[in-house]
Amino acid sequence: MPRIIIVVVVALATTLVIALGATAQHHGHGSGGHGHRQMQAMLDEIDRVIASGRGAGLAFAADQHGYPGPMHVLELKEQLQLTPAQEVLLMALQHAMFTDSRPKSARLMDAEARLRRLFADGVADEAGVRAAVTEIERARTEVRLVHLLTHLQTRPVLTAEQRRLYHAARWAP
Repeated sequence: MPRIIIVVVVALATTLVIALGATAQHHGHGSGGHGHRQMQAMLDEIDRVIASGRGAGLAFAADQHGYPGPMHVLELKEQLQLTPAQEVLLMALQHAMFTDSRPKSARLMDAEARLRRLFADGVADEAGVRAAVTEIERARTEVRLVHLLTHLQTRPVLTAEQRRLYHAARWAP
């Protein structure tokens, strides 16, 4: 009798593992590229956001910890009760950020395209890939610095209460 129980348990466990594996394949990497297409769509959206001069999360380290950026502060201007003087300063910071970020973002997008072309053209080798990735990360650093440094400049424009309200609006559950 115990042998029958073991056989049944093993059979049920095997069936469960097979079913879970099939489900994982259907919803994950084994789904004929669906997961990869979804990821590519998200990466394409991030590229569009960065190409427009926006940060696409590159300044989250600042934003999450009391150093907001001008764009999102301006989006919440009524809720934060910005003064006209604050609004003018924040608009100037946002304009400068976008002006500085757009050409750097374009360099980042171009560097990413060159990396993809190495593989697409079938000419990728270790030296070429290393050089391309170094170029990409240098460009990404420049874009990220524009956004992080603008967050540093934005913080003193706001009062402590406005920063608290901003954080609650953007990050509170």
